[in-house]
Amino acid sequence: MADDDYLDAVDYTRDDLDVEDLEEVRHAVRLLDVHRTFTLAKKEIAAVQGVNLTVDAGDFVVISGKSGSGKTTLLNLIGAIDLPTSGRVFVMDVPINDYDESFRASFRLNNTGFIFQSYNLVSTLTAVENIMFPMQLSDKNRTELREDALKLLENIGLDERADHLPWQLSSGEQQRIAIARAIANDPPIILADEPTANLDGDSGQMIRELLTDLNKQGKAVIVMTHDEKIIKQPKAHCYRMKLGVLEQNV
Repeated sequence: MADDDYLDAVDYTRDDLDVEDLEEVRHAVRLLDVHRTFTLAKKEIAAVQGVNLTVDAGDFVVISGKSGSGKTTLLNLIGAIDLPTSGRVFVMDVPINDYDESFRASFRLNNTGFIFQSYNLVSTLTAVENIMFPMQLSDKNRTELREDALKLLENIGLDERADHLPWQLSSGEQQRIAIARAIANDPPIILADEPTANLDGDSGQMIRELLTDLNKQGKAVIVMTHDEKIIKQPKAHCYRMKLGVLEQNV
């Protein structure tokens, strides 16, 4: 089936579209000639220029590049946090930029897990409460959600830190909590922005191993990083961003 025929076969105008409506998801992520420009002091900045990218389930994609090259902007476009100036963004075959913010927000919670360089934990919530936070759309009660979150904490070896606030945790522990939060809804796609940048050797290695484990579970993992140990992962599909342009097989 040609691409145009495939797109025409799915009713993307429905407000209640769910990934489960699709008989078969062909790609976890697909970008078609994606551009993102910003206006700063009446000057246009081309943060992302003509990016084409296909990521399938189980792919481990690593994108490197200098600061300011457009990596974070690209990740935000993939995660539907931002919208392209032009081009098409498909996540789980859904043209996510065709929908309003309400749909995109719920779609993000169920289909993408974000891991940020600065952890982005809520300072007033405990470790277990931070993990429970993205589960807010679940039909489970609070007791069930806490049990699920505690299991995730146990899986990352931090069950004894359940009631600690972020400031009571080390940098490595905070990032592991952030990863547990990212996978709280068991999303098929993991998006990580410099996940090891602020960590020491041992903590960084723990994060690399967690990302590898998630990928082995069949999740598509997309990492923006300078970390050579992540870039040199044996099964990684490597790219480089340069002035908003994505270069392949670097």
